[in-house]
Amino acid sequence: MLRLAVTTNAETFDRIAEPLADRGIEVEHLQAKERAIQLTDPDAPPEFDVGLVSPGRLMEGAAVTARLDIPWVNGRDAVLTSRNKSGVLAALDAAGIPVPESVMISNPVDESVVVDAVADLSFPVVVKPNSATRGVGVAKASDTDSLLGIVDYLDLIHDFRATGDKSYVIQEFLPDARDYRAMVIDGDCVGGVERRLPDGLAEGRWKHNVHRGAEATGVDLHDSHRRLAERAAAELDIPYLGVDLLETADRLVVNETNARPTVDTAEKYDADFYDRLAGLIRETADTE
Repeated sequence: MLRLAVTTNAETFDRIAEPLADRGIEVEHLQAKERAIQLTDPDAPPEFDVGLVSPGRLMEGAAVTARLDIPWVNGRDAVLTSRNKSGVLAALDAAGIPVPESVMISNPVDESVVVDAVADLSFPVVVKPNSATRGVGVAKASDTDSLLGIVDYLDLIHDFRATGDKSYVIQEFLPDARDYRAMVIDGDCVGGVERRLPDGLAEGRWKHNVHRGAEATGVDLHDSHRRLAERAAAELDIPYLGVDLLETADRLVVNETNARPTVDTAEKYDADFYDRLAGLIRETADTE
């Protein structure tokens, strides 16, 4: 039985444990944060054959990876690449992959720089931290004054010397866009979900993050959506990737990617989802 290290013990851990066990892979939790990590302990660390995704906290992740000496399906580089929203958008656009019109602001800058940066965008615009997840800190600005007000709060955060990422993204707002998360494993899209706000929450809201109350409904993705997600994963060279797609009446774009994607219930993906995931895990373990 192959031993797989998984650094989350939330939804993904619970959902993948039994299907992977049926395929000869034992899923075990590896706590990588909110604990003491011995750096020089001579005792042998817990043994794993392979890890699913490198820990999201990069400092702890480096220490844990060095102590365990295991390969990750998605290693540190994949996590760093996907986490950098601006880097992803720039790389995909350079490869001819459609993304929303976006500009990155690197603080500190004068207000005039922000105003000039959005001169070619129409209000409202979306403002988002460059490296946050789960929709944290994402806001919509309806005019220049509200945009600069949001920027004031970002400036306060970036003023702290300990803040590592002092950048943010300003992006065109795509009204009434349908929001999809496509899953790509080893180059192939294996299904996806559409994220929608339930009727009781939809009035006056536009974010579709599951962690903010949206529901993920399994859908049969069109070939165009699948191919676009696969192109994005190939360009970023990430073997296990959630690709967020926005679709309007006349456009389909890659909005963000996630190299630490939450796995939904199996019926929301293609029938061979777990066969492909198990195969990628085994392939990664064999590279060690």
